[in-house]
Amino acid sequence: MRKRREPGSGSAMDVTGKVWDAIVVGAGHNGLTAAAYLARAGRSVLVLEARPIVGGACVTEEVIPGHRVSFTSYIASMLMPTVIRDLDLGRHGLAMIACDPILTAALGEGEIIRWWADTDRTAQEIARFSARDAEAFLEVDRKLKVLAAYLQPFFLESPPDLAARGLDRLREGLRLVRRFRRIKGTEIGEMVTFLTGSLGEFLDRHFEADATKRMILANNVYGKHGGPYEPGSAVGLLFHLLAGGDKAVQGFNGHVMGGMGAVSGAIAAAARGFGAVIETGAPVSRIEVFGGRATGVTLADGRQVRGAVVLSNADPKRTFLGLLGEGDLPDDFRRDIAAIKMGGPAAKLNIALSGEPTVIGRKPDATPLERALLTIVPTLEGAQRCADIARFGEVPEELWIDCVIPSLVDDSLCPPGHHMLTCFIQYVPYHLREGTWDEKREAFTESIIRQITRHMPDLPELILGRTMLTPLDLERIYGLTEGNIFHGDLHPGALFSMRPVPRWSQYRTPVEGLYLCGAGAHPGGGVTGAPGHNAAMQVLRDTKGRRR
Repeated sequence: MRKRREPGSGSAMDVTGKVWDAIVVGAGHNGLTAAAYLARAGRSVLVLEARPIVGGACVTEEVIPGHRVSFTSYIASMLMPTVIRDLDLGRHGLAMIACDPILTAALGEGEIIRWWADTDRTAQEIARFSARDAEAFLEVDRKLKVLAAYLQPFFLESPPDLAARGLDRLREGLRLVRRFRRIKGTEIGEMVTFLTGSLGEFLDRHFEADATKRMILANNVYGKHGGPYEPGSAVGLLFHLLAGGDKAVQGFNGHVMGGMGAVSGAIAAAARGFGAVIETGAPVSRIEVFGGRATGVTLADGRQVRGAVVLSNADPKRTFLGLLGEGDLPDDFRRDIAAIKMGGPAAKLNIALSGEPTVIGRKPDATPLERALLTIVPTLEGAQRCADIARFGEVPEELWIDCVIPSLVDDSLCPPGHHMLTCFIQYVPYHLREGTWDEKREAFTESIIRQITRHMPDLPELILGRTMLTPLDLERIYGLTEGNIFHGDLHPGALFSMRPVPRWSQYRTPVEGLYLCGAGAHPGGGVTGAPGHNAAMQVLRDTKGRRR
C-alpha cells in the first residue's frame, strides 16, 4: 500500500479515477479558500498546484538554510474576518500580532514619522510637523472609515451584475439600495472622489506638511502602475481601511507568526479537514472544454482529470490565453483579456542578517514592533516621477522601498541573534528599455541595498544571504503574468463590475462551468480570501442540487 504523503507535499491517491465536483487550478490562498468553502459544502474538491508548496504568492520560504521569511506578500492587512471565522483558521495555526505603529516612514536626515493604531496618537505625531494637519487627519480618518464601511459588504459578495436582465436586474438594483440606504448625499460625492480621484490632489487639498503627505502616501498605491497624481490613485485610502484580522478592526495590519505562508497553510489545513485533496508538483497545462463546457484539466505529465466545474486561481491572461484553446472563447472576450494592463511594477528583496541593523533617527527605547517597520518613501512629486520613469522602461534612481524586519516580532524565522529583512520595491518596470532583468538583477540589488544603507548604515556588513525577485522572477516562479501581484492593475476601469472585464464580473466565464477565483476577479489583489470565497459561493448557487 502506498503511504499517504505529508500535508502540502502532494496527494498519494489516483486523482484521475473519478469525476470531481470541483477542480481548482492553483493553490494560492484564494484557490485554497474556494476549495475549503466548496469542501465544507460537501463537494468533492481537488486542488492542483504547480509548485512543491501551497500558497502561490502567499508563502514563507528560505533565503539561506534556517532563515525563513515571507518571500512575496509580507503583511496581513485585509484578510477577511468572515473567512478567518468560517474556516476556523486560528484552530489551524493562524496567529497574528497587530502592527503598532501601522507604518514608520523615513523622511531623510534621521527624521521619522509613525502612523499608530491609535488615531489620537497619530495626530500627536503629525502635530510635530503641523498642528493644522493633526486636526485635519482626525477628520479625514473619521470620514474615510465611514466610507470604507459602506464598501466592506461588497468585498464578500459578487459585484453588481451589469449584464442582469428582467427580475435579476431589479434584484441587483434593490441590493445596491440596501447597501447604500443610509449614505448621505455629501458622502456619495466623497465616495466618487475616492474611487476615481487622485491621491496627490486629495492630500494637497487637505494637508500642508510634506511629512503628513508622505506618511499617508506610504500606506497607499502599493502594486499600482500609476503615481499618486493619476486618476484612481485615491482608492487605496478606502481599501486599506477595510476591516481585517480576527477582530474585524478597520485598517488592521498584522505580522503573521511563521510568515505569510502560515495563512496559506491554515487555509489548506481547513480545506483538507473538510475533505479537499491538494496535490502539489502538479502543473496544469490545459483546461479541457467540450461543447462549450469545462470538463476537467490535463496536467503537464499527461494525466487527465475530470471535473463538473473548474475554478482557476491563475490570473485572467494565464487562464484564458494560456490554459484554454483559441477556439474555446469568443474573439471579443479574448481581445478584452489581452488588453488587461499587467506589467507588474514591483520587486521584492529578501535578506538574511547576522544581527539587527541600526536605523538612523530611531529612538533607543523603541519597541520591537516599532523597530520592525521602516518605509523609505519619496515625496508625492518624487513618487509621480518614479512612476513616469518606470512607465518607459527605466529604473528610477530613487525608489519606494518598504522594509520589514519580521524576526523582531517572530523569532521562529531564524536562529537567535539573527534577523530577516524583507523589502517591497515599488515602481519597477517589467519591460526594460535596455537589457534584461537577468543581466541587471545584481546591479539592481546592489542599488537597493545602497539606498537602504542611507537609513541603515551597518546593513551591508550584516548580510548573510539575499534573494532578489524582479518582476520577471515573480512571473517565472509564482506564475504571475508580467509579475503583476494583483493579477491586473487596480484602477477605476478594473474594479467591481469591471473586473476582470465588463459583463464577466460574476466569477463565471464564457466557458460554462469555468470560474475565476483569484485576484483577477472582484475585489482584486491583496491577501483577503475574498475572491476565493465569492467564487465558491457563485459555484454553489449555480450547481445547487447538481452535486455528484
